[in-house]
Amino acid sequence: MDKTAQIKNNLISRIKDSQDLNFLKALQTIFDSSEQELYQLSSKQKEAISIGRKQINNGQFSSNDSVIAEMKEWLIKK
Repeated sequence: MDKTAQIKNNLISRIKDSQDLNFLKALQTIFDSSEQELYQLSSKQKEAISIGRKQINNGQFSSNDSVIAEMKEWLIKK
């Protein structure tokens, strides 16, 4: 097993065994902050997300089931 896998397994084990809420919250904060750096959104992307959220709040969305049914119907017609 390589060094990276050993470290991951060790961390996973320690996290699973931990009952220390403060420790777990600190780890969560570390993961959250590192993930934020991965997702650098452009202003256009941020605007599109904002528009999408407004549409959801206004009930302007379709359920997953209805979209799948619509796609199946479209595929049958093809």
